[in-house]
Amino acid sequence: METVIANAGITVDWQLVDYNNYADSVGPMLTTGAVDADIVLLPDQDPNQTYIKSGMFVALDNYFSVMPNFSKWLDANPVIKAELTAEDGHIYYVPGTNVGKDYQPVLMYNQKWLDAAGMEAPETLDDFVTLLRYFKDNDMNGNGKTDDEIPMSIMADYLPYMFGPAFGLDIVSGFQADADGNVVYAYADSENFKAYLEFLNGLYAEGLLEVEYTSLDRDQVIERISNDLTGVAFDFSWAMSMMYSNVLPYYDGTADTAFVGAAPLSSADYKGFYVGRVELGNMFGVNASSSKVELACKFLDYAMSEPCQEMYQWGIEGESYTVDASGNKSYTEQASDNDWLQQLGINPSFVFPAQQSVVSTDALVADWHAECNAWQEQFVVDPWPFIYSTADESEVINTYMVDIETYVNENATAFITGTKSLDNFDSYIEGLDALKLQEVLTVKQNQYSRYYEALNK
Repeated sequence: METVIANAGITVDWQLVDYNNYADSVGPMLTTGAVDADIVLLPDQDPNQTYIKSGMFVALDNYFSVMPNFSKWLDANPVIKAELTAEDGHIYYVPGTNVGKDYQPVLMYNQKWLDAAGMEAPETLDDFVTLLRYFKDNDMNGNGKTDDEIPMSIMADYLPYMFGPAFGLDIVSGFQADADGNVVYAYADSENFKAYLEFLNGLYAEGLLEVEYTSLDRDQVIERISNDLTGVAFDFSWAMSMMYSNVLPYYDGTADTAFVGAAPLSSADYKGFYVGRVELGNMFGVNASSSKVELACKFLDYAMSEPCQEMYQWGIEGESYTVDASGNKSYTEQASDNDWLQQLGINPSFVFPAQQSVVSTDALVADWHAECNAWQEQFVVDPWPFIYSTADESEVINTYMVDIETYVNENATAFITGTKSLDNFDSYIEGLDALKLQEVLTVKQNQYSRYYEALNK
């Protein structure tokens, strides 16, 4: 931070708020307008355009003449530009970003168990079930027992990521648009969502999806892996070598002894895919009441420059990273100490609009892991985009979506565990209509059409 400020040639009077309490502290200030800062990190992404419509922040596109780095970056990232375009056609915020297609939630297998079973990583649902049955019935960890193997350890939140695509569904985002731009709610697909539930109910009935799957958390998954009790996991790819493989009792740093990522599962009707992440992260706005609006815009633009982004991602040359004769960067040995690295200020996502870097992440993980991530990127599709809501749209969404999502989650669990028969699926669909799903779909269709228009300008 100090280096960035010094290079910018300005002084900054920071107003720091504990991150854990940031939204609770800053939100009320913005609501009342009692903010005297020139640049503000928003407590949220302003999805309902509340701050925009209050006139609290300046339209940054009016200052693009002094923001060449930001405007160039937007042109290079048309999806983000469309997402940032407000209802009135202006852009109000400079965002930090997450990686959208790299290191995303993926399927991974214990390679030693696969090799012991004499099988390849499955690509179809049928082959996957065959593998789970083998893992369940055999002594995969070599401890002389055949009753302590847990075929797969999957947290409930990742079931939609893992199995939805094999049925043509993005039930991670919930809403999805077809090739013609028609918006549907995946959880209301009377054919494919029912088939998804039938499949998971079959796994549950066989003991291949464990009874306590709804309460399983990451710490429990890691504990099982450390005791060599499970053969299949699904999580952010980051976990592959950084949280899962490294706790295996026999991991030696190679893919042969690791939890290794694989292709998504497909069915006879649908080619599998992985659902990526919306790249928009923290939002920074320039206070319209500031006496230094242009200087604030210039500083945010400088923060978006390549030298600054490189500094956020790698730190300081000679201290946290080195560059070889070919221009390739690598972290120093000292940078392997994550506490030291963070104190240096790398990726200060809560202070500056930092852009996550695939290259710098590759340098932190095992080589085989970076190669696997690059290979898996081909399977990742964009999620439902971030789209600002109008006041009327916000009212519809806020009125109905909480009840709809609660209803969907409760029914999905009941259908999967068999406490509710799938013979009642038609009544489930009728229940969605009673909860005003069609009104929500009308809103989502209007939003997507607006986003698509902005994307194609």
